[in-house]
Amino acid sequence: MMKAVLIESGEASKAVTGHGVNRGFSVFDLVLRIVAIVGTLAGAIAMGTAEQTLPFVTQLVQFSAQYGDFDSFKAGKSRILLIFLDAIMLVLLTSGASAAAAIVYLAHNGNSSANWFSICQQYTDFCLRSAGSLIGS
Repeated sequence: MMKAVLIESGEASKAVTGHGVNRGFSVFDLVLRIVAIVGTLAGAIAMGTAEQTLPFVTQLVQFSAQYGDFDSFKAGKSRILLIFLDAIMLVLLTSGASAAAAIVYLAHNGNSSANWFSICQQYTDFCLRSAGSLIGS
């Protein structure tokens, strides 16, 4: 009877630990999303307010450049094309990063069901670089 109590308490502590890790990942995911939103808004504001005037030969003749002067920034058809191409690139990047994550996971942990052993015990530099590359992507 005592043995069953110890096993249950061990499983309960594992469940609590796993819950904390999942919560940490959720908070980290939220922070990354907020950083991405802030960066996107900052870039849009910087582009929308960008303007500069330069004198040419004398102060009487000046050239200016503003956001509204470029039709490619305002044209609706080019925006739709850019959104479409951005969506395609997002899908390709996400699928590539997911495949890389699966390979890096196998390199670190292996798969005992398929008799695949972890290679990171022997190839530590390779595993560090591949994990860093995955984080970058």
